[in-house]
Amino acid sequence: MENIVIIGGGAAGLMCASLCPGNENRITIIEKMPRAGRKLMITGKGRCNVTNACFDLDELISNVPTNPRFLYSAFSSFMPYDTMSFFEELGVPLKIERGNRVFPVSDKAVDIVDALVDNAKKRNVKFVNASAKAFDFDGKRINAVVLDNGEKVPCDRVCLCTGGKSYPLTGSTGDGYALAKSVGHTVTPIKPSLVPIVCSNNFVPKLQGLSLKNISVTVYENEKEIYSDFGEMIFTHYGVSGPVILSASSHMRNVETKNYKIKIDLKPALDEKTLDARILRDFSLETNKDFINSLSKLLPKKLIPVIVLLSGIEPSTKVNQITRSQRLSLVSLIKGLVLDVESFRPVEEAIVTSGGINVKEINPKTMCSKLVDNLYFAGEIIDVDAYTGGFNLQIAFSTANLAAQNM
Repeated sequence: MENIVIIGGGAAGLMCASLCPGNENRITIIEKMPRAGRKLMITGKGRCNVTNACFDLDELISNVPTNPRFLYSAFSSFMPYDTMSFFEELGVPLKIERGNRVFPVSDKAVDIVDALVDNAKKRNVKFVNASAKAFDFDGKRINAVVLDNGEKVPCDRVCLCTGGKSYPLTGSTGDGYALAKSVGHTVTPIKPSLVPIVCSNNFVPKLQGLSLKNISVTVYENEKEIYSDFGEMIFTHYGVSGPVILSASSHMRNVETKNYKIKIDLKPALDEKTLDARILRDFSLETNKDFINSLSKLLPKKLIPVIVLLSGIEPSTKVNQITRSQRLSLVSLIKGLVLDVESFRPVEEAIVTSGGINVKEINPKTMCSKLVDNLYFAGEIIDVDAYTGGFNLQIAFSTANLAAQNM
């Protein structure tokens, strides 16, 4: 009987404990938060986008911009349909929504967390509420995990599942990086991914709190289109956030170059000709109206002064005096409101951490360290991250499965 110690009781740690074969091992999860799965509880706005119903391996790999080939074995051994079967067998019915996003039918992340925790407890997994502070390391193997109270937990195998640095209030504070470094591993630069965006446009603070639905965004790098999406977003005092913005951020790999722009199409259902006809119709209904008062049927109230300012048309201009050229410029503005990307918000506000344990130091077929005989890795601590839509949790589950099978 071997002592398997899993450091971190998040998505990867709980799945790793659930999938360790047989009952011949003593499994211990060391989790510093009072309750395991805290970050899982807030994913998908509290609904938990548990995976993506993407059943083609190459397509799955294509949704991972950072070190995708490293995950080939992990994904091959535990695909999204395996994740779905796993949770449904634990009594959590799932559903597939737009973009193949998979959620529990209940729309409650707690159902996913409870299923994982309950399953671990049924397997006699021991939960230790403490912080892992150090390893008892002899140069080749880790013999014990040293807790913050000085206690040592002996181990034959240990798996680091401590996550990244995003959402530190849930316990993801980067502890695992220091532990890995202490036994010789290197950590690539830590950056935010799936993160709100800071914009330099001076009109942005005026739109704080404005939520937009059914809009499309297009991201440009050096004037070249690199990504587009449709959905919801929100303006903040510093820039923009919301689902389409978080997705867009993961396609901006070098945001510090300040070569990125985001164009918002406020009326994607209308082409420019149709939108022009719509505006012309609105103008014709009250020809003596001031321009500033003419857009209430077309745009949210908070957005109107900004659009009027950016249009260059005097607010008091009567709509019957607006020229065709001015009107077409207004159409272009509504179809392409440009945001200048300044930077990302801090990694602590990101959904996912980009960067982590260097994949060159991990065996991709086993998730075992190439430097330490009995050390394994799973989840966000590894230098892999994916686009939004359930792919990052699938990485956690697939790498956890591979580590569990090989421990």
